[in-house]
Amino acid sequence: MRYHPHTEGDVREMLEAAGAKSLDDLFRSIPAPLRLSRPLELPPAADEVTLLAELRRLAARNDVEHPPFVGAGAYPHHVPPAVDQLLLRGEFFTAYTPYQPEISQGTLQALFEWQTFVCLLTGLEVANASMYDGATAMAEAALMATRVTGRSKVVVSAAVHPEYRKVLATYLRSSGDRIVTVPYGADGRTDLAALKAAVDQETAAVLVGYPNFFGVVDALPEAAAVAHAQGALCVSVTCEAVALGLLQGPGALGADVAVGTFQSFGNPVSFGGPAPGFFALREEHLRQMPGRICGATVDKQGRRGFVLTLSTREQHIRRERATSNICTNAGLCALASTIHLALLGKKGLAELARVNYARGRLLAEAMERQGCPSVFSGPAFNERAFEVGDAEAVVERLAARGIAAGAPLARFYPDDPRLKGALLCVATELHDPELIDLFAKAVRS
Repeated sequence: MRYHPHTEGDVREMLEAAGAKSLDDLFRSIPAPLRLSRPLELPPAADEVTLLAELRRLAARNDVEHPPFVGAGAYPHHVPPAVDQLLLRGEFFTAYTPYQPEISQGTLQALFEWQTFVCLLTGLEVANASMYDGATAMAEAALMATRVTGRSKVVVSAAVHPEYRKVLATYLRSSGDRIVTVPYGADGRTDLAALKAAVDQETAAVLVGYPNFFGVVDALPEAAAVAHAQGALCVSVTCEAVALGLLQGPGALGADVAVGTFQSFGNPVSFGGPAPGFFALREEHLRQMPGRICGATVDKQGRRGFVLTLSTREQHIRRERATSNICTNAGLCALASTIHLALLGKKGLAELARVNYARGRLLAEAMERQGCPSVFSGPAFNERAFEVGDAEAVVERLAARGIAAGAPLARFYPDDPRLKGALLCVATELHDPELIDLFAKAVRS
C-alpha cells in the first residue's frame, strides 16, 4: 500500500491547466448550501506501518463463530479456493473494459462464458457482460422498458428488495417516470388483484422478485400475464441466484427481462458487496439493452476469438443514442461467478440448489418446533421470515454469542404490523443440520 501525494507545485500546475484559481473552484457547479463548510472529521494520515496495524485490529473484530443466518440480498455460500487462485491468472489482463482484444482474450472469453451462464439460468436469449449490481440492473431494466414502450409508469411489487426499490426511485427521479408500488399478500407473494388494478396502458414494466425479498417464490407467470395484457414488459428480480439451479428460468415463465445479482457464485458476502449484476432479455429488445456484449468471431487465420460486439454506452456512441451511462462494471466479481459456475457444472449447480432448498426446509421445521412459525405461507427456497417476538433483541443477544441471526423486517417495513416481530433468516450449504437446530434453540433461549 503506497501513497503518492501531489506537491503544492503539482496542484498549482493542474489548476492553471484547468483554468481554476483554487481547488474549491473545481466544485463551483455544486450550490454553496450543499457544500460542506468545514474540514471532514477525519484523523490525520497514518504511515504505512500504523495503517496496516489498524486494519489488522479492525479485521480481528470480524471473528464470528458460525456462518451467518443473514441473507436479505447477500448470501453466505462456499467459495471454492480454485476461484481465488484462477482470478490471479495473467490471461485475465484487466477487469476493466477490454478495448484491445489482442491482449484481452482471457477477459473477453470469460465475459462470453458469463453471458452464456446467465442465458442458461434465466431462459432468455441475450445477456450483457454484467452490471454494477442487482439494484442498478433492476433500475436499468425499468428505464429500458420506458424506452421500448414509450410509457412512463413502472409498477413494482413491495416484496422486491427494499434497497433495490430505493435505487429504482433514485434512477427514475431524474427521468420523470412514475413508480407505483403494489402490496404483497398473506402468502408473501405479490397481491395479484392489486397488481391488476395498478397496471394499465401507461405502464412500461412490472417488476417482481423471483424469489422475492422474503425468500418466497413469487407468482411470476401470473404477473407476466397481467403485464402483457396491457402491453407492458415483465421484469424478474433475483437476489439469490442459486435458486435458479432449481426453479424454472424466468424467461420460460413469461419474463421479458431478468435481472439480479450472481453474488451467490464465487463472491463472499463481504458485508454486502461488491457483487456482479446480471441482465438478460429477449433478442427483440437487444438494441435497447444497457452495457455491452461480448461475441465470438474468427480472425484472418480462421482461429476463434472474442470481441466486444455491442456497446451502447456514451463512451462508444453518440450520447443521444446511448442507452446507459454505465462506465464499467463488476468485472472481477463476474469473473469469480463464471469460474464458480464452470466448476459446479450443470449437475453440481442442481445439487447445490437442492441442498439449499433442503436446508431451508430444515430451518423452517426447527424454528417451528421452537414456537417461531413462518410469517408467510408462500413457497420458499432457502430463506424465510419467522415470527420471533422482539427481533431486534434476538439479533443483539445472538450477536453477543458470535451468531449473525438474521434481518429484522421491521427495519425495512416499519408500517406493516405483521412484520413487527419478524426475522428474515437463510440457511445454505454452510449450515449443517446440527447448526440449524442449535440456532433455532438459541433464538428462544
